[in-house]
Amino acid sequence: MPVPEQLSDRELRVLEAVVQTYIETAEPAGSQTIARRFGLGVSPATIRSTMSDLEDKGYLFHPHTSAGRIPTDRAYRGYVNSIMRLAPPTDEARQTLRSELSGSRNAVEEIVRRAAQVLGVLTQELGVAVAPALDELVLERLELVPVSSERLLLVFNLRSGVLRTIFVEVPARVSPAAVQEVARILNERLAGLSLWRIRETVGERLRDAAGPSGEAELLNIFVAEREEIFDLSSETGSVVLGSAQMLADQPEFASNSRMRDLIRLTEGRHDLLKQALASRRRLGLSITIGSENPDTRLNEFTLVTSSYQAGELKGVIGVMGPTRMPYDKIIGLVEHTSRMVEGLLE
Repeated sequence: MPVPEQLSDRELRVLEAVVQTYIETAEPAGSQTIARRFGLGVSPATIRSTMSDLEDKGYLFHPHTSAGRIPTDRAYRGYVNSIMRLAPPTDEARQTLRSELSGSRNAVEEIVRRAAQVLGVLTQELGVAVAPALDELVLERLELVPVSSERLLLVFNLRSGVLRTIFVEVPARVSPAAVQEVARILNERLAGLSLWRIRETVGERLRDAAGPSGEAELLNIFVAEREEIFDLSSETGSVVLGSAQMLADQPEFASNSRMRDLIRLTEGRHDLLKQALASRRRLGLSITIGSENPDTRLNEFTLVTSSYQAGELKGVIGVMGPTRMPYDKIIGLVEHTSRMVEGLLE
């Protein structure tokens, strides 16, 4: 979203100074402070006049108890779009991400969970992520392993290196030979299809596959329970959150009521996914500031996210924090982390 109106060079410099001061101090910025800290080459009176003009245009406001000004959501948007210079992640931050995310190469959710946690620590905000939904993944091979007379372990080998296992209850009289033959039939007829496609068509694909009674009975289980057996999305496509303690230490959450609001928000993670994160899978970098968030419960927050994709695996990684956040540093860290997640998933 562009800055709604053209600001003069002086207005842009004063706006930048107020935003940076408030991000660093969480205190309203006065003209004397701006003049002393930023050396803009004009008097405090001129800065005060410029701040008043910016307030009239909706970029600043001042609490009635203070002579200083605070940036509005519009000010942060103008800062992000037209003023800010991105700061690349430091070598130390890159090394922290490398060391924390290495060793999780084969566990998709573990990579995403760790990424959200370490991003929260590095930014001092709340790390957020959406784990990949598996419905689009293609079945490469299905293994059936008898673990008892009435129980099979199903091992799903999915494209992109994802492995899943579930248990299925079976009739006690199914022989090992029947289990082996059913595995062959399932692989012959279902391999190469996505999980959602299997759920939709498995009955049709197995209709004429019945052999001896044991095989037929077992195949019927896969048809009758297809919605449960071939739906592996229960713990994926879900919101992953880092530690809310990072936010709790910030001045915005010093009051008990604000802290309670934050806890309620983070405990409703599935609702948060539905309202704020699910649509971001295809957006690349996305920044929504305060009142730009469709959900009014997020009006005090900024969400900075970047989508990641490796093959059919798609998700979102980012941070949520007060609108008063160091955007220049956080945006670079979020984008770098999403590229790292992509590399590990590939």
